[in-house]
Amino acid sequence: MRTRYALALVLFWAGALFAQRGGTAPNAPAAAAESTPIPPETSSVTQHQITLDGRQLPYHATAGTLLITDAEDKPECAIFYVAYTLDGVSDPRTRPVTFLYNGGPGSASIPLHMASVGPMRVVTASPEATAPAPYQLIANQYSLLDKSDLVFVDAPGTGFSRPVGRATIRNFAGADQDVQAFLKFIERYITVNYRWNSPKFLFGESYGTTRSAALADALENDGVAVNGVILMSSILNYFVRSPGYDMESIGYLPTYAAIADHFEKVQHKGKDLNAFLNEVRAFARGPYAEALAQGQNLPPAQVDAIAAKLSAYTGLSVSFLKEANLRVSPSRFRKELLRGERKILGRYDARFEGTDIDAAGENPGYDPSGTGVSPAFVATFHDYLAGELKYSSKETYYPHGLNVNQLWDHTHRPPSGGGRGAAQPYLDIYVAGDLADAMRKDPRLKVFSVNGLFDLATPFFLTEYDLAHMELEPELRKNIQFAYYPSGHMIYLNVDALKQLKTDLARFYSQAAP
Repeated sequence: MRTRYALALVLFWAGALFAQRGGTAPNAPAAAAESTPIPPETSSVTQHQITLDGRQLPYHATAGTLLITDAEDKPECAIFYVAYTLDGVSDPRTRPVTFLYNGGPGSASIPLHMASVGPMRVVTASPEATAPAPYQLIANQYSLLDKSDLVFVDAPGTGFSRPVGRATIRNFAGADQDVQAFLKFIERYITVNYRWNSPKFLFGESYGTTRSAALADALENDGVAVNGVILMSSILNYFVRSPGYDMESIGYLPTYAAIADHFEKVQHKGKDLNAFLNEVRAFARGPYAEALAQGQNLPPAQVDAIAAKLSAYTGLSVSFLKEANLRVSPSRFRKELLRGERKILGRYDARFEGTDIDAAGENPGYDPSGTGVSPAFVATFHDYLAGELKYSSKETYYPHGLNVNQLWDHTHRPPSGGGRGAAQPYLDIYVAGDLADAMRKDPRLKVFSVNGLFDLATPFFLTEYDLAHMELEPELRKNIQFAYYPSGHMIYLNVDALKQLKTDLARFYSQAAP
């Protein structure tokens, strides 16, 4: 099994890289390709056990591939996965099964697999940079295996997942194409493993939440009801990041405030953090939004007043905020907050600090929350896969698929049940409407939104905005729960947050699949 070490530092996990449109037209036809040989489906099954809450739980791990087919029932992709299944279950129909994946788009599922709720966990020095190898892989006492079987899936073009036959990566590099690939994989998995009648959950991180929102609806329409959807570090609406609009500035403000508080750059005046962030939320959706709506016509006196308020919430200077026209991008914030200390902040997790080539630059030169942990994930995954799971392949394992992000088709056709834009595909991805459609069709579908307070990739306030604009009836709104953690995009990197996350997830599973 060959490893491309140059990819080891690619920011692959959380799928937290917002997709950028490639240079080719989204619907351009793929060039004719030579047929790739159809490989057999593979599997390596190994036995293990883990102790959770004082109970010894035997389980088996299956690392392998399943083939999905096209409209003509011809194989088009071999999807790689690792499944963990509890042994000794008398009736698998009562045992939940959860499908987990990272995002990108174009990211393999190494971070969720190796650091969140799987049975094994990489030890990192988070929020410090983790030292080079040898790394430590330990039994994960916060694994979700006691509540659900776990299936970690690599998207087409990532990991060992490869197009086969006449298919190319263009067949899968797109919002709707990706959803169809995962739908086919899930249906293939539950067929091969006799899990059609098991409670089913989707667990996506970053672009994985984009996938989950649309996938829940697609599965529902195909006769596969989902019990619960876990959205970790969500991006459900790419429209709000569009240039020329102010939603990004508004949506990031509470995250800036949380980070400024973490670094003791602001004062609460007797308020606890929750009360402080609620105050910032109210300012963001009220006076701040109203001020930005006036654009360049905002009177100078109001500019001064808004800048002063922003400074009190973000720890940035009034002069800097005025020079930035009251709008601060996440990359500028990462560079500016600790500029006086010659430090930059992490994008995925602002608790991580680093040094740059100079302190005068406009934007950070790298992301210390990426470089600080990615080598540990990549190295331990390869060692674990070969040593413990006994899986080998002649293919290269891609933590981040080659050109997948660049080729991504952002066109998405929303549900046909009415609402804005239902008759035409969106030119950028909006999937909160898909999730709402699934919830209307299945009123018992539960959604759990988990958010890191220090996440500068997918800020929690924008997630709240998206989920509050699904136009659900009051009874359905009760099916959505929120949780917040003192961590970043990869909530599980803070072990204390991971401990609380496990407790919260256990409660959610008990409610969604009693």
